[in-house]
Amino acid sequence: MRSWWIAVPMMLAAACSNDSVGPGGGGAPPPVPQSLTSTSLDGAVALTWSDNSYTSNPDRFLAYRIYSTSYDLDNDRCGGTFSLEGTTVAPEFVVGALVNGRPRCFAVTAEGTNGAESARSDLRADTPRPDSRNVVLYTRQSDPTRSGFRFWQDLNGNGSVESNELGLVGSGNASDIDFSVDRDPSGTLFLTPVRSGTSVALYGSTPTADLTSIDVAPVNGYAATPIEAKPGWGYVFQMAGGDGFARYGGVRVTHVGPTLIIFDWSFQTDPGNPELRFGRK
Repeated sequence: MRSWWIAVPMMLAAACSNDSVGPGGGGAPPPVPQSLTSTSLDGAVALTWSDNSYTSNPDRFLAYRIYSTSYDLDNDRCGGTFSLEGTTVAPEFVVGALVNGRPRCFAVTAEGTNGAESARSDLRADTPRPDSRNVVLYTRQSDPTRSGFRFWQDLNGNGSVESNELGLVGSGNASDIDFSVDRDPSGTLFLTPVRSGTSVALYGSTPTADLTSIDVAPVNGYAATPIEAKPGWGYVFQMAGGDGFARYGGVRVTHVGPTLIIFDWSFQTDPGNPELRFGRK
């Protein structure tokens, strides 16, 4: 799955980055912005890139221009019609008012004081997704009514993800939750996959700095067995969607106590899309 993300700039950027897209003007435009990366947010995507267009010649640099277009996930293809999202003098920009679960392609150009605009940067595909912070779950042994979690449940059966269907806390004894929190006799707390078709993998081999540090969902390593809940560590849940496509949810545990855990979570609403965050290189 990770190679799917790498293919975007390799396949498309060369075709889209060789010609100036601006109105032209006297003299050459600034250099093409380099090293475009992205962070998936709730209803938004944060973009960052190298400031090379400015640092190469500050006197002739005017601004960066940020563009977006559609993205065909199944065919790994960006659309051909770009819309201007905005301009900035800093090498970063948050594209807001996006629809969660709808992939987009982004590119950045640099405009000079002479009116000339550079070619587009390498393309970056990203998909915004819902998230939430500081959710409390109790252990089944201390409060079973508040020990279960479901990333998304299609309550009205319309196939669309709605805000009241996300991040549901319920009974840890229910069979339709994604995971429960359990405490073993030694006092260790575990995340236990529950619903059929749900499994969990530890994200990385070290603690994660933030929920947004959870990158593309792992390809392997999932198991339907309990996994220890450790503060600062990230976890990815793979869940059957009932339509042939997996769903992915990310969890970062922030606190583990004797009877409860506190965690942040994210969920990718786009079926089969493993994108949970940031920074493919």
